[in-house]
Amino acid sequence: MKVFFSHGKESGPWGSKIKRLADKACSLGFSVESIDYTDSLDPDVRVTKLINRLQQETELYLLVGSSMGGYVSLVAAEQAQPKGVFLLAPALYIPDYQVQQYARTLDSKVRIEVVHGWHDSVIPFEHSVRFSKEQDCSLHLISGDHRLNDSINEVEKLFSQFLKHFLVTTN
Repeated sequence: MKVFFSHGKESGPWGSKIKRLADKACSLGFSVESIDYTDSLDPDVRVTKLINRLQQETELYLLVGSSMGGYVSLVAAEQAQPKGVFLLAPALYIPDYQVQQYARTLDSKVRIEVVHGWHDSVIPFEHSVRFSKEQDCSLHLISGDHRLNDSINEVEKLFSQFLKHFLVTTN
């Protein structure tokens, strides 16, 4: 199974958070790929780029997105067929973004988990609360700001648990 990472608006494909989570995925036997979106700041252009890449994929896969990458992963999941989506401080319900409502049917097909920091001053944690309530999916509100760097150990534990679910269900 493969894990596709989607980075945030101003970060890159192999920032410290993605690198750490990718290392964890690899240690559990997953293959990983981190899409480079630095050529566009438009979230919906990024969605199209991810969907185009996923159309070529032959392995089962999971989507992981941070901030704008969370939006990208979630919107792509509505058209693609991931087994799961792991969102870190996702940029949801942002006024200038094209998609404002997220498919309620995802929860029956796709495992979704959201991690958000209580002290996020970029994307209010209330957006993740709203989304998680609408989707009836797992939400982990943890100590931390938007980047979650100070909480990376907790994020890594949650991500590891998320991944282990797929090791059990796909074997």
